[in-house]
Amino acid sequence: MTLRVAALDLEQQALAAAWLDLLDHYARDPMGGGQGLSAYAKEHLVEALKERPGFHGALAFQGDKPVGLINCFAGFSTFAARPLLNIHDIVVHAELRGQGIGQALLHWAEQRASALGCCKLTLEVLSNNRRAMASYERAGFAPYVLDPAAGHALLLQKLIKEN
Repeated sequence: MTLRVAALDLEQQALAAAWLDLLDHYARDPMGGGQGLSAYAKEHLVEALKERPGFHGALAFQGDKPVGLINCFAGFSTFAARPLLNIHDIVVHAELRGQGIGQALLHWAEQRASALGCCKLTLEVLSNNRRAMASYERAGFAPYVLDPAAGHALLLQKLIKEN
């Protein structure tokens, strides 16, 4: 079956629903937290992303069936004084992993970053997600290092409580 990747149009209800189902599929996976999307996220996420001008997403299709997605957000590199594109989520349906879908999605993101004039693509990955790490390395990703003596960058977070 033919694999194709197309930019996501959240205005198309069927595509938005398929995208949300794939994202929920990933959220249920142990590497996605194992809990699925919250009812709040399911209800509000599509509309919230429609309002974010820096959102860039795509769906991968085998034939007419959506089988993967990539969600990216525009950022900025102060050191390069140029935009960057961060891959926030990449999802391949669990039954279809290892068939090149992830590589096709990463290639789409690289093309989008190039079209936007970005200096780099960034992403985060769980340290024990060895399958994803191998895929990212095949696509040319490497740990972020400014000076080897300083070590590689780590992603940290601090949750903000709602008021």
